[in-house]
Amino acid sequence: MPGIVAAGHPVTAEAAATILREGGNAFDAAIAALVTACVAEPVLASLGGGGFLLAQPAHGGARVFDFFTHTPRQRGSADAADFRPVLVDFGSAQQEFHIGLGASAVPGCVGGIFAAHRALGSMPLAALLQPAVGAARDGVMLNAMQGFIFRLVEPIYLTPSAAPFFASHDDPDRIAGPGDTLRSPQFADFLEVLAGEGEDLFYRGEVAASVARLCADNGGFLTRDDFVRYEVMQRRPLMVNYRGARLLTNPPPGSGGLLIAFGLGLLESVKLADFRPGELEHRRIMIEVMRQTQRARLQYLLDSDEAGRLLSEASLQHYRRQFADAVAVARGTTHISVADAEGNLASVTVSNGEGCGVMIPGTGNMLNNMLGEADLNPRGFHCWPTDRRMSSMMAPSVLQFADGGRVVTGSGGSNRIRTVLLQLITNLVDYGMDVESAVTASRLHIEDDLLNIEGGTPPAVVDALVRAYPQHRLFDGLNLFFGGAHTAARDAGGGFQGAGDPRRDGVCLVVS
Repeated sequence: MPGIVAAGHPVTAEAAATILREGGNAFDAAIAALVTACVAEPVLASLGGGGFLLAQPAHGGARVFDFFTHTPRQRGSADAADFRPVLVDFGSAQQEFHIGLGASAVPGCVGGIFAAHRALGSMPLAALLQPAVGAARDGVMLNAMQGFIFRLVEPIYLTPSAAPFFASHDDPDRIAGPGDTLRSPQFADFLEVLAGEGEDLFYRGEVAASVARLCADNGGFLTRDDFVRYEVMQRRPLMVNYRGARLLTNPPPGSGGLLIAFGLGLLESVKLADFRPGELEHRRIMIEVMRQTQRARLQYLLDSDEAGRLLSEASLQHYRRQFADAVAVARGTTHISVADAEGNLASVTVSNGEGCGVMIPGTGNMLNNMLGEADLNPRGFHCWPTDRRMSSMMAPSVLQFADGGRVVTGSGGSNRIRTVLLQLITNLVDYGMDVESAVTASRLHIEDDLLNIEGGTPPAVVDALVRAYPQHRLFDGLNLFFGGAHTAARDAGGGFQGAGDPRRDGVCLVVS
């Protein structure tokens, strides 16, 4: 079937393209790409993590499959937990994460694959897993981007549990690098068994039992009951209108879509198109929207019960006043976008955090470290509520234009996801950019008064921003710190355009 896919790796994108060529729909292709990403992008995608699929069928209502991670039903002693810090150095920035079995929440990717296939798939699941099986058996040569990501997280992927899978074949004390080929016959075997036995193998069978034993013996919190009780949740997308376009995105308890909608609500009070994209006033407006969004996040989203109030008119008016005054004075995540000729749209964002350093026995995949990510634990570590779907900044989205055009997008990038997509949406809606220009335009991100400025920003604008924001960090060129918004679009006439984000070596393939 003709279509388009944008993803973070050529092998991931080709898996989706293969399924489209074989007659599968966008949802079939997205499932194939998700599983193959666990081979080609193993730091960013794993069956040990979780994510979201925003599905817009050609006929019928849109829905979000929430298969994100879930907190354990019981919280043991923090002192006895396998929970330790690691520092990830991005070169121009550093970020601390925590790993170990005590950092793992209940994984949802396997459940998400099966739930999406039951609801929307048109081909046998075994066929959809074949691209990943082939990639795992034959191996995938690490490209420069994946090699760089491995270097960032080397302490996590050279643990005794992980090193047999990710160390260099020439030097077992060194992480695999560009040019090395990673093979995982164990993962290939597991996928073939999974296709035959179904998701019970993971949630009620050998996998759940083995993870429960590991945690009981080594300082983790997960039990077999946590796996048995895991459920994929289907939700209605959060829908907001912005200057004649409609955004469908991830609803609460996810926070990313809510914060993007809030930022767009603030921008409704200014005519952004009066300013040239990239000029100083445009940048100042976007920075202030980001600042007000962060303040609102801290006020409302520490308690998920308060999240619905964020988009209330009273809340927006309060922050619009502050926004107007200010303007006057002045993580391991990957994304897949697929559209097909019938009009089906699939937007998938998945994450394993950085991984906890421990492999799931018999699967060739690493467990997540979502309980060790500060962004997902705003109350502090070991303070998470039990038996609760975790919030996430991930925001797979579909942007609908009045003329019938559709854009499928999303991004990796931890707490930068909300600012990445806010800038992308305004590039498309306010400035009418084509997809490639919207994706490649230089970005900003501000948090805790630290302004991050991506390379490509005009020098005069950089000079003015540096004077206005004493706490700042400059990046040379496009940088993976600013996300990976792999984006695909289908216009009103059925034509396709798209772009893989070059910040993460993204790829876009059109299937004819």
